[in-house]
Amino acid sequence: MTQSLSMSRRGLIGAAGASVLGAPLLMARTATAQTNQPQTSMEIEHAMPPETNRFKLGNFEVLVVKDGARAAPNPGETFGTDQAAETVGKLLEDNFLPKEQFVNSFSPVLVNTGTDLVLFDTGFGEAGRGAGNGRLIEGMAAAGYTPEDVTVVVLTHMHGDHIGGLMEKGAPAFSKARYVFGQAEYDFWTDEKRVGTPAEGGHKGVLTNVKPLAEKATFIGDGASVVSGITGVAAFGHSPGHMIFRVESEGKQLILTADTANHFVLSLQKPDWEVKFDMDKAAAAATRKKVYDMIATDRLPFLGYHMPFPAVGYAEKLDTGYRFVPKSYQFDI
Repeated sequence: MTQSLSMSRRGLIGAAGASVLGAPLLMARTATAQTNQPQTSMEIEHAMPPETNRFKLGNFEVLVVKDGARAAPNPGETFGTDQAAETVGKLLEDNFLPKEQFVNSFSPVLVNTGTDLVLFDTGFGEAGRGAGNGRLIEGMAAAGYTPEDVTVVVLTHMHGDHIGGLMEKGAPAFSKARYVFGQAEYDFWTDEKRVGTPAEGGHKGVLTNVKPLAEKATFIGDGASVVSGITGVAAFGHSPGHMIFRVESEGKQLILTADTANHFVLSLQKPDWEVKFDMDKAAAAATRKKVYDMIATDRLPFLGYHMPFPAVGYAEKLDTGYRFVPKSYQFDI
């Protein structure tokens, strides 16, 4: 594991080169398969590794993996549920987006501190692969990491698209890791009071994927340290114990905002608008404004789980909300 964590950039480039050299054989096999059966759009997409993005943050290295993405109809049924559909549609069109559909993507992130490899959220896992999601481990492999390299797994919260990858074929997917869970979040989802409520499905998912790992977990609250340079911050509303994380190295900072905002236009430009999946809508709106006002005021980069891949950017104050400014080369020089 130590060898993997300290792997040089040259070694990673070499590993990537080996993958490229192997591509002709893969392409040949794909071409042969095409002669026997039609190829679906999903199979075409999976002929390539999932998207990844690697950048430096001080002495840390950050890797973002695209676990998948999916399109959904009627954006106003998810975002701005307290607004007229025409109002939601106009904001999308004003930002060069279609008003009939939106795309949601999912971006787990790994932070290599040089001592630990910390994974934040685990994507859909095997349950999502039939729909083209659950590609975290595949993306890690493309970047030179194995599941056994992960030393700490942190959950920002316990919705299904964040916990689905904890288990693989009934066993822990990250077999050598310890876990960090928010105490308030864990207590809510494991409580038997969830049975018979709209939260029952989430309760069952947590009992299956999260609770078996509790013996190897540390339970944290606001202000707790995960490892040196990474601190948890309470950001409740989207879920009862939703947390964000401040990552800091050599004076550089990155805020992992998880699901504080779930759409780069609808949630950021209109932070007061209600969102279907926010469990406490008033608290979620207040948290959005508090978190993104801090990010905009301090000009801090953030990584949002559902932002357009690679999910990293800045928030600039705009009217009563914020404008998303995607990263370009800031971390490369």
